[in-house]
Amino acid sequence: MLNGVKVLSFTHFLQGPSAVQMLADLGADVIKIESPKGAFERHWSGFDAFVNDVSVFFLLGNRNQRSLSIDLRTETGKEIIQRLVMEADILVENFRPGVMDRLGFGYETLKEINPRLIYCSCTGYGSDGPYRDRPGQDLLLQAMSGLATLNGAKDAPPTPVGTAAVDQHAAVLAAFGIVAALFNREKTGKGCKVESNLLNAALDLQIEPLTYYLNKGPLWERSNTGLGSRFHQAPYGIYKTLDGWIAISLTPIEKLAKAFHSNSLARYSEKDQMLKREEVNQIICEEIKKKTTEEWFAVFEQTDIWCAPVNGYEEIEKDPQVEWNKMIMTVEHPDAGNIRLLSHPIRFDGQVPAVRQYPPRLGEHTEQILREYGFSEAEIQKFIEDRIVAAQPGKQEINEK
Repeated sequence: MLNGVKVLSFTHFLQGPSAVQMLADLGADVIKIESPKGAFERHWSGFDAFVNDVSVFFLLGNRNQRSLSIDLRTETGKEIIQRLVMEADILVENFRPGVMDRLGFGYETLKEINPRLIYCSCTGYGSDGPYRDRPGQDLLLQAMSGLATLNGAKDAPPTPVGTAAVDQHAAVLAAFGIVAALFNREKTGKGCKVESNLLNAALDLQIEPLTYYLNKGPLWERSNTGLGSRFHQAPYGIYKTLDGWIAISLTPIEKLAKAFHSNSLARYSEKDQMLKREEVNQIICEEIKKKTTEEWFAVFEQTDIWCAPVNGYEEIEKDPQVEWNKMIMTVEHPDAGNIRLLSHPIRFDGQVPAVRQYPPRLGEHTEQILREYGFSEAEIQKFIEDRIVAAQPGKQEINEK
C-alpha cells in the first residue's frame, strides 16, 4: 500500500521505531539511520531478553527496514543525509526537542531542501512548552497524566499499566498522522510537520474518564470491592471464583439476579448499579465464589452475561482466536535464529502484511543504500575507510513461517 514511499527513520527506544515499523509493514522503504554504535534498542532489552546476543527489544520494532550506519557528527555524514532527504517522502525522529536542529536536520532546514517532505517528530511532551526538555518515557507519562491513578484497589498505591501502553498509542497516532499528511500531500503537493507526543497520547487513552471529570467533577474513588474502573457500574472487573478468576463486564441487573438466583440482587434497580455500585459488587463477589470458573462460564453463556477468561501469556499463545487472527508469527533471523514476533495488527482483504526484511544487522544495507543514491564505489569505500559509515554483509532472503 505504501510501496515506493521513502522513509528516513531517526528513531530509537519504542515510540519512534514502532511508528516506523507500521509504515514499513505496509510497504514503505524505511532506512533506519544509526550511529556506528547502533540504536539504543540494539543494546538493551526488557526481561534481559537476548537471543544469541541479539536484543529482542530491537527485533520487535524494526522489521521490514534497512540499516544505514553513519556518523552524523561529521560534515561528510551530514552531506550524505542531505542527499537522502532530497528524495525522501517522510522523515521520522524521536530525539529530544532541539537535537535534530543542532545536527542540522530540523524541519525548517530540511523543508527548504525538500518542500514535499513530511517530517514527523515523536516527543515526550511536544516540541515546545514548559516540559519541553523533560525526559519522556512511558512510565513517567502514566504517572503524570493520571493514568496510574485509575488502576488498582482503593488502598493500593497508584498502579501503572504493566506494558508500554502510552508509547504504543503514541506510535499509532504518529503513523496515523503521517499517512494523513501523505494523503494531503497528494492533493496539495506540500509536505508538513506532524507531531505526536506521549503526553497527548496518554490523555487520549483516557478520553472517557477524563471527559467525565471535566464535565461532572472528580470520579468515584477506586473500589473497595474490586471494581475495575472509577466510573462504571457494577459488575465491572475481575472476580474470584471457587477455583480461579473470571472477568465480568456490563450486564443488566435483571440478568445478574437470574444468573445468580439472588433475591438480594433483585432488590436493586439499574440506577442502583451505578449509584450503589459497591453494594451490588460486594454481593456479586460473594456469589461468584460458590462455583468454579468453568461452571460460571456455562451459566453466563445461558444467561447472556458478558464475561471472559483471565488469561496469562501461556493461554494467550494457544488461544484459538489469536491463532485464527495470525497474531503470532515466526521469522528467521540470521543471528538470532527463529524469532516469534507479533504480526502487524491490521488486516487488508483478510491478509497480514508480509515480512520482507528481518530486523537488520547494524549497517547491513549501508553500501546498498549509498549505491542507490548515486555514490560511487570509490566514494563508498572512502566513507568506510574514514569511518564515516559502517557496513557489514547481511543475508538478503527472508523466511516467514
